[in-house]
Amino acid sequence: MKNLLSSAIAIVAITAVFGFGYPLVMTGVAQVAFKNQANGSLITVKGKVVGSKLAAQEFTSPKYFHERPSAVAYNAMGTSFANLGPTNPDLAKNVAAAAKAILKLEGPYNPGLTIHAIPVDAVTTSASGIDPDISPAYAQLQARRIASVRGLSLETVQALIKKNTVGRSWGFFGEPGVNVLELNLALDNGSTT
Repeated sequence: MKNLLSSAIAIVAITAVFGFGYPLVMTGVAQVAFKNQANGSLITVKGKVVGSKLAAQEFTSPKYFHERPSAVAYNAMGTSFANLGPTNPDLAKNVAAAAKAILKLEGPYNPGLTIHAIPVDAVTTSASGIDPDISPAYAQLQARRIASVRGLSLETVQALIKKNTVGRSWGFFGEPGVNVLELNLALDNGSTT
């Protein structure tokens, strides 16, 4: 009986400390030290939440930059990757379909565009399916369309891309990227149409 009572007390104590206390302390520290990140890095415009810096959302209008393909239809509740290996014929079909769509959308604005000039992130999904960033190369590929549709100079659009490009984390992790939502918001704020 003594062992049973000791075990029950230990379970209650460990549950209280590690199940409730530790998460509350970590949540408190996060709210004080990293409030924006702990709350989802939300982006607000005129007091209204328009998205998160951490999760892609779908843009389909030709006047906006488009994100990379998503295996989960940009649903942040169910992030996942396509899980298609290099020998899987479905990967080749998906890439070919995405490349065809890019050529159709961007071709009229980029004469001579071929499949070989399309950046890989334009035709492949990210590991999460909701990666908010695209490569500067993919943003540059879209720049002529954006400039034409919005009636802006190509230089203006390229300057916005450059301004919204972030480098590697700590100078050596990852690749430079452009957050699509932030770029589109900057485009709306700086555009004349």
